[in-house]
Amino acid sequence: MNKTSSTEVSGKTLDQIISDLTRSIVNKDELTRFWFFILIMFAGVGIWGWIIQIQNGLGVTGMSDYISWGLYIANFVFFVAVSLVGMLISSVLQLLKIDWAKPVSRAAEQIALAAVALAGIIIVMDMGRPDRLLNIFLHGRLASPIVWDVTVVSTYLAISLLLFYIPLIPDLALLRDRKLPGIPGWKQKLYQVLALGWNGNEKQYRTIAHTLRVLMILIIPVGLSIHTVTSWLFAATLRPGWDSTLFGPYFVVGAFVAGTAGVIILMYVYRQRYGLKSYYTDLHFDNMGKLLVLMSLVYLYFNINEFLVPAYKMKRAEGVHLHELFSGGYAFMFWFVQIVGLLLPILLIRLKFFRKPLPLTIVSLVVIVAAWFKRYLIVIPTLEHPFLPIQNVPEKFHHYTPTGTETMIMLFSFFAGLLIISVLAKLFPVISIWETAEEHGIDLKELSEKPNK
Repeated sequence: MNKTSSTEVSGKTLDQIISDLTRSIVNKDELTRFWFFILIMFAGVGIWGWIIQIQNGLGVTGMSDYISWGLYIANFVFFVAVSLVGMLISSVLQLLKIDWAKPVSRAAEQIALAAVALAGIIIVMDMGRPDRLLNIFLHGRLASPIVWDVTVVSTYLAISLLLFYIPLIPDLALLRDRKLPGIPGWKQKLYQVLALGWNGNEKQYRTIAHTLRVLMILIIPVGLSIHTVTSWLFAATLRPGWDSTLFGPYFVVGAFVAGTAGVIILMYVYRQRYGLKSYYTDLHFDNMGKLLVLMSLVYLYFNINEFLVPAYKMKRAEGVHLHELFSGGYAFMFWFVQIVGLLLPILLIRLKFFRKPLPLTIVSLVVIVAAWFKRYLIVIPTLEHPFLPIQNVPEKFHHYTPTGTETMIMLFSFFAGLLIISVLAKLFPVISIWETAEEHGIDLKELSEKPNK
């Protein structure tokens, strides 16, 4: 198709595209201020809870000698899971040349950056002595899975940051040159610094394309490693519920389910809040719905394997654990996750109506809630049924109930993640301007032309 300098079949000019895709940056209203106030307030409450924990030790939590992991590690596994969507959308789909994924990739990278950053922070919050974190780098042994986890999380964060930043450079140069009304001077200076002297010549675009391709390939093994290593932290422990060889792929596929649901929710928020219906179209939601069904079907297969085999053999320790899940104290949460969070979404999203933006977003909200419950079920019930005798310990050691301090810190993790995403949306376009303009038939040279003053 021949490109023109102004329009394609959509009728969108470059000025219209810029106006639409910078709405998140330019618009200021009371709702935005209130949203940031809520996020900062709850994040601040969480930091206050962490200060209390540092002052008084982990005794302020509901954790004990037996249940030494609680909400913190459940949150860590959840955020690591959600972060994998950056690899799925920005790398796998892009390498497969699936064009509809392009407008979605920046939202996916925003989620990936926020989630992997929070995963690292949560681990520090879980430490009774966070000042000893440096010992992992100074004295860590390669035989320790903790060292593996720190390494892959840090590497994944670095590559995700590059995958977010490098395709942003042409947009930053455009914002630097256009000086749109409503953008304060400090933002203009920020864009000037981050644009790295971009002038939009053909060689620079080739460099970006080559660099992105290398990063897309690199992030696949790193992304698979980040959740595989996390799963090994469980699977390498001789406990009923964790002693499984399936945990690597089981965790990875579950991560894709949670991450895809998270991207769908963020797409809908951006579509409604910033008037992006022309960019996040019904087709995008339809395809994301199909992707969610595909990931959920694979995840269902792993769930059947995970519970059918031990239930068939019913070893004593496994039997106690499974009884607690199937009909014991965790039965409601377990069946909610399996039926409402997995089976029903598969059945509903297969219907075209439920792949429309609003119904799909509602289903995705249920999926994301069930995904968090799933991580809670992975961590807590197993710790409540150790191999060691438990009859001669205090009664409170038999059970785990999060305290108010833990809940405060848990709220911090969610609101801090939303705060990171919201700040990125206010600083940078939520959809790539230059890639959108190219898809609409606009010559990239026009993007580099400074407007007449």
